[in-house]
Amino acid sequence: MIKKVGVVSRCDKPGALDIAKDIIEHLQETLEVCVDPGTADELGMEGTPVGQMRQQGVHMIIAIGGDGTVLRAIQNMDDPLPVLGVNMGTLGFLVDVDSRDAMQTVDSILTDFKVDERFRLDVWINDVKLPPATNEVVIITAHPAKILAYKVWVDERELEELRADGLVIATPTGSTAYAMSAGGPIVDPRVDTTVVVPLAPFKLSSRPWAVPGQSRIKVELLLPDKEAVVVVDGQYSQTISAEDIIRIEKASKPARFILIKEDGFYDKVKSKLY
Repeated sequence: MIKKVGVVSRCDKPGALDIAKDIIEHLQETLEVCVDPGTADELGMEGTPVGQMRQQGVHMIIAIGGDGTVLRAIQNMDDPLPVLGVNMGTLGFLVDVDSRDAMQTVDSILTDFKVDERFRLDVWINDVKLPPATNEVVIITAHPAKILAYKVWVDERELEELRADGLVIATPTGSTAYAMSAGGPIVDPRVDTTVVVPLAPFKLSSRPWAVPGQSRIKVELLLPDKEAVVVVDGQYSQTISAEDIIRIEKASKPARFILIKEDGFYDKVKSKLY
């Protein structure tokens, strides 16, 4: 039985704050609710940072907004709690619940729910660890219209040396995001693989790769006078230069999503992308 729930919302998205307020008031009738500081400030409540909600005894998080809201919440947790995404955006691949059905869906899972675990990627620049990626790590030119040169290694073996605008390294969860737009494959989340997709490569022979999910990936910049930016899930970014080495491998703690519909991935692809 769920006794404590966390609520986070994208306060500047039209309608999100109203939905958050309604859900919070409804839940407070029967259990405790922790609210992220941004939403709490808007509602005149005491807030709890998302990264501290597990320690506060929260069992699950309701994220109201779009995919970015869900990704931001997960990125702030070392050991992610199960997340239920309520869609206030447009596409929303990680937000399974329409805002009109939010209250009914929340009530239906308070006694029990299934969890869909999705692996994340740990990211290092040299020896400094960045926030983990649920969707993807993007290495892209810091200056528009300037091409970069990379060398990519997988398990200490050279995968490819290429010139391109950038590189996307995606989980199966992220295969339907930036990686797909760049020509990468759609990957069933049950497949244990990491996808490596060049962005606008100079050579036609530079194609997307699918490597084992347990692979240790290393990326080096080859041009000393070029800067790049590492972007994690569109939420965190850091500038790098040719002296820096990017390392990526599967994280020990997965992202967790509350499963609303069994085997819904293919239906979701058809309904949102076709």
